[in-house]
Amino acid sequence: MTAITMGKGINMGLRAAMEANPKVIVMGEDVGKLGGVFRITDGLQKDFGEERVIDTPLGESGIIGTAVGLAMRGYRPVCEIQFDGFVYPGYDQIVSQVAKLHFRSRGKVKMSIVIRIPFGGGIGAVEHHSESPEAYFAHTAGLKVVACSNPVDAYWMTQQAIDSDDPVVFFEPKRRYWEKAELDESLQPDPLFASRVVRQGNDVTVLAYGPMVKTALEAATAAEDEGKGLEVIDLRTLSPLDMGPVHQSVRKTGRAVVVHEAPTNLGLGSEIAARVSEECFYSLESPVLRVGGFDTPYPPSRIEEEYLPDLDRVLDAVDRSLAY
Repeated sequence: MTAITMGKGINMGLRAAMEANPKVIVMGEDVGKLGGVFRITDGLQKDFGEERVIDTPLGESGIIGTAVGLAMRGYRPVCEIQFDGFVYPGYDQIVSQVAKLHFRSRGKVKMSIVIRIPFGGGIGAVEHHSESPEAYFAHTAGLKVVACSNPVDAYWMTQQAIDSDDPVVFFEPKRRYWEKAELDESLQPDPLFASRVVRQGNDVTVLAYGPMVKTALEAATAAEDEGKGLEVIDLRTLSPLDMGPVHQSVRKTGRAVVVHEAPTNLGLGSEIAARVSEECFYSLESPVLRVGGFDTPYPPSRIEEEYLPDLDRVLDAVDRSLAY
């Protein structure tokens, strides 16, 4: 077993995929010589060359458009979007081409593209560097969307996403890049599009993904001191949503709280709450509650801690759920 950070896990996953398949290409702004702004691709250009680890111009539309052409010719491009707020110039290509070509060609053209997006706040960054745009992509038919929350998942999910014949938008919680966990490569990883119970409990189901999984686990630890048992589920896949473990848990606890950094208005929590209400209505003891960012543009870094959901806001929702 080896202790790795999440950033290292993604780097190792990229390296393993490139070693296994010469058609895997990494491309993006500063991914080569610099190794990416977060050093996620560090050392890859040195080992695989400039033809497979490509420093692109500063143009997300061009990056995604080039990847579409490469995918049509049988390559498996991995595109890095430097920051979440930079993805929008490439949004047209992702929604109009990446998500549709497989269907438009009646399955003859595969879009085996992975689009890596560091997302979320908590790093004290300036505007356009701390956003959570996952709902835009989860809403788009034809895209698969996943979010890792820990170094071990980061390692395996990177390889699984690259191996997928479907286009995958891969969200990475940037404030968790430096957190460590033990990696045992001999263990069998969970499937890519599967949610997972990461802590057992009987009183309230707490659903989270990406950076908020750690927050939810911290809330569960704090609640335990008050005699409350929170069952925490790491959703992992945002499209398709794997609701089986969620429904099973809610039928047991009778209560659900959904947590994400993105604004609550039309966020993933809305869809999850609707599905839980539809499938578990007679098991619910209280309404499904949501904890998220406020419905404002992301604030200046000096007040981002007031904006981001934290342990206290999760526990407040838990208390409100139990009060019904």
